[in-house]
Amino acid sequence: MAKDTFFHKKVTLNAGGKLIDLSSPKVMGIINLTPDSFYAGSRKQDVEAVLAQAGKMLSEGAAFLDLGAYSSRPGAKDISAQEETDRLIPAIEAITAIFPDAVLSIDTFRARVAEAAIKAGAHIVNDISGGELDPDMFATVAKLQVPYILMHMKGTPQNMVQQAEYEDVFAEVFDYFNTKYHQLLKLGVKDVILDPGYGFAKKAMHSYELIKRLQDFNVLQLPLLVGISRKRMIYNELGTTAEDALNGTTALNTIALTKGANILRVHDVKEALEAVKIWEMSN
Repeated sequence: MAKDTFFHKKVTLNAGGKLIDLSSPKVMGIINLTPDSFYAGSRKQDVEAVLAQAGKMLSEGAAFLDLGAYSSRPGAKDISAQEETDRLIPAIEAITAIFPDAVLSIDTFRARVAEAAIKAGAHIVNDISGGELDPDMFATVAKLQVPYILMHMKGTPQNMVQQAEYEDVFAEVFDYFNTKYHQLLKLGVKDVILDPGYGFAKKAMHSYELIKRLQDFNVLQLPLLVGISRKRMIYNELGTTAEDALNGTTALNTIALTKGANILRVHDVKEALEAVKIWEMSN
């Protein structure tokens, strides 16, 4: 598929005054500041471990680092906004002090946490709930004038497994994106990235249907983020575990690239960038 197939799609992102070109796919490295995220290898709970992981991912070529302090795995424990903020801020301050050019995305559904993180030096808000879990989120993102990753989920991390019922999963997610994007546009949010929310209130068949039809979201002319790294939709199908799902992740990331993915959100930056490089060489 030629790189200019979606030439009409928005392919630049202004993150903290830095213009990022998404016409060549970029990689976002995941750093979880939690004790209970589903993949143990991503958990970094002290500042030294966070800095080591950030340095490794940036040296491997990550364009973004995505910091999350609230585990959103199915059935995860709910924590307070204060605890989430207390986990996040020291990590943001440490990374920005050592790696001032790093572009930081904050994985939170709480407007208060998002605002504190941006003020501490982060650049992007990555909201798993699409504004559903905090009515102040859209207005806050508009006020902060930062890029916003709009993800589809139903329910909460605690009950989303029970919400995984659809007549037409693509149509429902597309309508959700269309409605919420126009709400954000009216508020003055300039940079919106779409994430179909693989595994969030979705059975494996729903997630694979959204992979198959990923290119159809290009009608909305917005960058697409794919976050399938080491997820259950991969390792269950292969009869393995998250720890052994890297090969399956690389395969599915490559398929996503052929269908128009602009950002791969991953635990394994080096391997994802190798997939991007090989995909680009073959186009």
